[in-house]
Amino acid sequence: MTGTTPKGAVDEQAAAQWVRGMFGRIAPRYDLLNHLLSFNLDKMWRARTVKRVSEILDRPDALILDLCCGTGDVLLALERRRINLHGCRPVLASDFCHPMLVEARRKIQRRGFRSPVFEADALSIPLADASLDLITVAFGFRNLANYQSGLQEMLRVLKPGGVAVILEFSQPTNPVFRTLYGFFSTSVLPRVGGMVSGSPDAYSYLPESIRKFPAAEQLAQEMRQAGYSQVKFERMTGGAVALHIGHK
Repeated sequence: MTGTTPKGAVDEQAAAQWVRGMFGRIAPRYDLLNHLLSFNLDKMWRARTVKRVSEILDRPDALILDLCCGTGDVLLALERRRINLHGCRPVLASDFCHPMLVEARRKIQRRGFRSPVFEADALSIPLADASLDLITVAFGFRNLANYQSGLQEMLRVLKPGGVAVILEFSQPTNPVFRTLYGFFSTSVLPRVGGMVSGSPDAYSYLPESIRKFPAAEQLAQEMRQAGYSQVKFERMTGGAVALHIGHK
């Protein structure tokens, strides 16, 4: 694995700058397009993720980070699970795109949550070694400039026994569904996404980033090579999405 490769980016720094700018341009319409283009399945994917880590979420003292949090949908889902726990620590969240964090903070305030949100690159998390019980990253990992560095940085900040969860797009396993999915990704998604967001380049990049991203089996293997144990993954929606879980 290497990292995301936007068109025209010649190195990791240029790739990261392009991705940051792209997400900044689409932040105001990001939630609308997520729900529209996923046919609202994104809500089911987040719910499944929360369920898989419920044991950690139900520990009031657990310290949790939602990495690449975007507009905060996963963060809010995690907090809703913990909201009735007496004296529980709030879930932390970070992203390197400031406009995305502005949207996330608005949603946090509207719901009366107290989640600390901070601006940071996922390749350089400003937290101490072995400080977290759980890290989640949903649909942001494939946009990292260096996947291996991202896995190692997540491992660094996890406590022994801590868990990393990566929810990410993948490739359908059924040939017929894969063909339909490919048509939707390359023809429908860029056109609708570009029209609604006003940023055609963003919704040309996004399906291309999915196509280039490692298959579920390969990502699991890379997690093992990075030092994670008990690595497992499950496919959802015919393999269009995969949920990976690894332990430190």
